[in-house]
Amino acid sequence: MLWGGYDYLKDTLMGKTKPNRVSWSLWALAPLISLGAAFSAGADIWASVRVIVGGIVPATVFFASFVNKNSYWRLNAFDWFCGALSVAALVFWQLADSPLLAVLLASAANTLASVPTFIKAWNFPETESRLIFINSFVSSVIIIPAIPEWTVANSAFQISLMTTTALMMVAIFRKSLGIQFTLPGSNAQ
Repeated sequence: MLWGGYDYLKDTLMGKTKPNRVSWSLWALAPLISLGAAFSAGADIWASVRVIVGGIVPATVFFASFVNKNSYWRLNAFDWFCGALSVAALVFWQLADSPLLAVLLASAANTLASVPTFIKAWNFPETESRLIFINSFVSSVIIIPAIPEWTVANSAFQISLMTTTALMMVAIFRKSLGIQFTLPGSNAQ
């Protein structure tokens, strides 16, 4: 994850990659909230290391997107709508005051935050760096057997990350896979 994060950060600073700021800001927030909730529910520290890195790397990319004007991706109403749904999931956790529910809602928030970047990557794969999603998927797969006890607190966010990054890889590699159609919801930059 750190290696992929470095690559994405470098590409962002050079203006090659154009991160969707809604996704990247919420990708930073959701894992950090999930981490607090998982610890409240008794999650294992080693099962949660991936979640810690999963919050720090996106925060760095989000802040880096403000450095180079060429790395800005113009947001549209759909991006903000997905962001609002993601934030709503995080707010509901606060209202529910349940650590297990918080892990599930943070996982949902992370997935909802991924939708704008998924659509952007699907329609404009050249605006994304591949390595971070490949590494994120591989690290998610590797951590699964290391989960000491299969509980919602220990596994929900990991499974969510694995699924989300797998879908991101399909979006980024779709042209190589021979998939030609585009999706509504993302404007060219």
